[in-house]
Amino acid sequence: MLTLKFIQENKDEVIQRLKIKNFDAAGIVDEIINLDNQRKATQVEVETFQAEMNGLSKKIGELFKSGKAAEANEAKARTGELKENIKGLDAKLSEITSQLDEQLVQLPNLPNEIVPPGKGEDDNVVVKSGGEMPVLNNAVPHWDLIKKYDIIDFELGTKITGAGFPVYKGKGARLQRALINFFLDEADKAGYEEVLPPLLVNEDSGFGTGQLPDKEGQMYHATADNLYLIPTAEVPVTNLYRDVILKGSELPIRNCAYSACFRREAGSWGAHVRGLNRLHQFDKVEIVQVAHPTKSYEILDAMVAHVQTIVEKLELPWRLLRLCGGDISFTSALTYDYEVYSAAQERWLEVSSVSNFENYQANRLKLRFKEEGEKKAQLAHTLNGSALALPRIMAAILENNQCAEGIRIPKVLVPYTGFDIIN
Repeated sequence: MLTLKFIQENKDEVIQRLKIKNFDAAGIVDEIINLDNQRKATQVEVETFQAEMNGLSKKIGELFKSGKAAEANEAKARTGELKENIKGLDAKLSEITSQLDEQLVQLPNLPNEIVPPGKGEDDNVVVKSGGEMPVLNNAVPHWDLIKKYDIIDFELGTKITGAGFPVYKGKGARLQRALINFFLDEADKAGYEEVLPPLLVNEDSGFGTGQLPDKEGQMYHATADNLYLIPTAEVPVTNLYRDVILKGSELPIRNCAYSACFRREAGSWGAHVRGLNRLHQFDKVEIVQVAHPTKSYEILDAMVAHVQTIVEKLELPWRLLRLCGGDISFTSALTYDYEVYSAAQERWLEVSSVSNFENYQANRLKLRFKEEGEKKAQLAHTLNGSALALPRIMAAILENNQCAEGIRIPKVLVPYTGFDIIN
């Protein structure tokens, strides 16, 4: 979340920049500043009463020793009054702080100055593109191909769990595992240390990365234990550094993680979510970095370039988008999306988002670092990206590589699959 100091010192800038996200922040910002001023004034009252009480406490013993019992008793009575006053002010301070926190979490992160204005995905900006567009006659969509070759079964998944939980079979399962291992190996080559995190997180973890409060109801909630199934490995991996003060020399920290991901995707329907295009459970390899504030945008560019190398090795046509204010996430300052082209569906499919959150998550996480010789710690920057999400990559591979003999496997994956065609 945004820091109180920044909001107090940059009120107009906060309001203006959040307009790029189509967010009217004026009322909330005014309320935050008002509550913060109340908090500070109340804290001053507490400290004033506390100082008076401490002074009286020292005098009471001296007054009794000097035989001034009446004055000593008056001082004791006054300390009693002060204790009650402080108790009441502490309760008031707690209430103000609670209200302040409630308002702070409603403010999105500020968009970077290069985030274009816009209402939604149609206003995103194409930065660049690459790869050869496949030329296919009578291309078959992946939801028909998986039935023809019996490699993914949605009906079995529906029987076992429900819609949006497919069962991968035979060469489909091996291709899925091949993609996971390939993505992890590429991350390892790029200097990311692999971790294998839990698939459920507590409220503090969900709050730390901005998934909670869950305004859109997209997280699965295990209510008996008050735990949440992760929507992405970003959540547990970034939370490895919650309430931590790092050394400046440790930055940047690079982690990658494979995990299953769970999203309710409430309100999703239509042809654009058919088959593998949108699932409730899917696999993804995530890359996460904790960075020095002066280096985070340089690191963002490197993360974007890393994803590009992967889609190029998979021989998929791709394009890179800079998300507009209306499509960027609540917590992100700048996001780039990679899309690959689906020959059978004749449309672009999002397969990766790479984002810089600046210090927005770090402030919630209390994730800080301290340079050598400095007394004061400062907030780090956090970044993450999909490298890659599997379902639409799988869909594009199946659709773009179909031929008379079956479905060709991209050369880079053959050492992982052990076969070069699905037939």
